[in-house]
Amino acid sequence: MEDRWPRWGADAGLVVLTFLPPLLSQPYVDTSGPAWASLTAYEAVGVAALLLRRRLPATAFVVGFAALLAALVGSAGAGAKLSPLVFLPLAVLLYNLGNRCGSWRRAVSAVLAGVVLGLAGLWLNRMTTDSGDFQGGLDVLAALAPMPLAWAMGFAARTRQALLAAAEQRAADASRAQVLEAAQATQRERARIAGEMHDVVAHSLTLLVVHAETLRARGGELPDWARTQVDGLAAAGRQSSGELRDLLRMLRDPADAVPLQPVPGLGELKALLDSHRAAGGTVELTTGGALESVPGPVQLAGYRTVQEALVNARRHAPGAPVLVSVDGDLGELRCEIVNGCASRRGTPGAGVGLGLVSMEERVGALGGELVAGPTEAGGFRVVATMPWESAGV
Repeated sequence: MEDRWPRWGADAGLVVLTFLPPLLSQPYVDTSGPAWASLTAYEAVGVAALLLRRRLPATAFVVGFAALLAALVGSAGAGAKLSPLVFLPLAVLLYNLGNRCGSWRRAVSAVLAGVVLGLAGLWLNRMTTDSGDFQGGLDVLAALAPMPLAWAMGFAARTRQALLAAAEQRAADASRAQVLEAAQATQRERARIAGEMHDVVAHSLTLLVVHAETLRARGGELPDWARTQVDGLAAAGRQSSGELRDLLRMLRDPADAVPLQPVPGLGELKALLDSHRAAGGTVELTTGGALESVPGPVQLAGYRTVQEALVNARRHAPGAPVLVSVDGDLGELRCEIVNGCASRRGTPGAGVGLGLVSMEERVGALGGELVAGPTEAGGFRVVATMPWESAGV
């Protein structure tokens, strides 16, 4: 009840269910003034004890039991009888004692106090009442006999709650351990991939840069067209080496994801296109909108989209003219790359087929959309649109 209703609502409902039945049944037992006075005083004290049951379960039980004994002894001394339902609040307080009192010392002390009060009440009842009809006997014993069952039920409920809490804690610990183990396994796999990339890709890329720099050093022995190609090859190798170092650092430790060199953006598109031209390609760039206001993550995604599209054009349509359009109006970035028909046959088996997949994942991570496919003229068209809001603007 306390999980679904406010605490005051639970208290009000419990007070009504506990103290209303004695009031309703009392007219059928005794309607004398002493009986009503004893019952009213007892219920007033009982309500207070019931409201204190959460914070002081042992004290509430002792106070409630003492009030019950006082009401029974007082009414018996005046020749009045109370309804048998006056024992109902005592059952509630005993249940609460078993359910909420976590200290065995306090629980035992409360029970012993109840025994002492019961014996004292029985003695006072014998001393103040001469009539056998108003002396405590088997009727009182019959009412008190089931009371330990209420305490046992409260204790069982508390034990069950403790077991459930322990099970939930074990499940939470197991879930955290599973997450930690998965994170550790992921980190080990990232470290392994970083090691493989360093041993294979970084080694080959370093050799490529060394050979390019060696050719540059002997540039006087090369024709003009070869010197231009070598310069572009060396520059591309140095840039790729720096980006590869950043990638390996991020793979080994995701927390150390700050790049060692500036992250490329739309401002570097002209240099990217110059490198494409140096490799023998033909490309034209059209820009629109305030590109400098585009958020950094969106700029990086746009740069990588154009970069990958140019690489695909060189691989599959060498010599084909490429048109690049970048527009940053209306709160979104739109990049369109269209290449024509190849002037010569592309390299068989070029690439691993993951370029478009990588572009789609990068654009999709920013809430954008990528459309790619062949054109009617026999070329290929890539269009990426990315909203600024997805980058936290």
